[in-house]
Amino acid sequence: MGEKVSLSVIKADIGGFVGHSTVHPELVIKAKEELTKSGILIDFFVGTVGDDINLIMTHTLGVDHGEIHKLAWNTFLACTEVAKKLKLYGAGQDLLSDAFSGNVKGMGPGVAEMEFEERKSEPVIVFMADKTEPGAWNLPLYKMFADPFNTIGLVIDPKMHGGFLFEVHDLIHHKKVIFQCPEEIYDLLVFIGAPGHYCIKSVYTKEGEVAATSSTQRLNLMAGRYIGKDDPVCIVRCQNGLPAVGEALEPFAYPHLVAGWMRGSHVGPLMPVAMKDAVPSRFDGPPRAVALGFQLADGKLIGPQDFFADVSFNEARNTANQIANYVRRMGPFEPHRLPLNEMEYTTLPDVMKKLKDRFQEL
Repeated sequence: MGEKVSLSVIKADIGGFVGHSTVHPELVIKAKEELTKSGILIDFFVGTVGDDINLIMTHTLGVDHGEIHKLAWNTFLACTEVAKKLKLYGAGQDLLSDAFSGNVKGMGPGVAEMEFEERKSEPVIVFMADKTEPGAWNLPLYKMFADPFNTIGLVIDPKMHGGFLFEVHDLIHHKKVIFQCPEEIYDLLVFIGAPGHYCIKSVYTKEGEVAATSSTQRLNLMAGRYIGKDDPVCIVRCQNGLPAVGEALEPFAYPHLVAGWMRGSHVGPLMPVAMKDAVPSRFDGPPRAVALGFQLADGKLIGPQDFFADVSFNEARNTANQIANYVRRMGPFEPHRLPLNEMEYTTLPDVMKKLKDRFQEL
């Protein structure tokens, strides 16, 4: 058995340029400076999607390690100081506390981490999204690991034919359940079809090897108020008994509807884009997804390959724009605007409080 490598992706929105559209280059420079001088990483890459900074880091310390989380926290704090100097919008908005408490979970930043022994060839894809919530990965992960119409390996690859395990988290009641697929696909779909409540946290082989993991932090549930959507991240390992790179990317050729967009309060299409095009502007959107591919070589991040820059995703972008045109015409009406139970952290409670004495019994 060789030494295991850890891949940690920790993200935060610590100031938008301009408004909520993108990350100012000075913040990326500062993040690189902080990670370079840390001395505890094998390698790193600083990615951006919309107004989010994504720290992609490799090391040998395992998941949930205090030093890695503190490094990310201190990096975000340093970037926040730059954001404040530039008067960027929402400077430090994802940092819900002034003091680090040993782990960034529950403190604002989104976290996806996995530990594994590097295979002879170890291709991984880091998916990063902006203007949406963690449940945005539910449909793509289902397609990658359970849908034979997307992933032909489930049918013709003996290493995949037995299926996968899905760990699903109940974000409201803080519980988890594991589904065996394909045996329990219908049970799985009952829950993950409600992505605002249930999220796929991780996918494992039937032997227990991690195949994918995502961030499932819900900012508004942690803060008790609306401070933006969660802009989730997801790591997917590929090939050799896992979905091929092309099978992992294929779900995004269909720009499915996700919650988020303007003020985190609207439904819109998830548009796959190159990192340079992850600059949501129309109605602060539409929601964007970026896919960065890396080959791991002794922990080194060889890459990235900016997968959604491929012209084969042009049609998905065109479709996303058509969906955006259609759904925007609904304005403040559901289902473009989120249902009321999803609006409890916006202005809705204040309006209800103001009008409570004007509601009369029928």
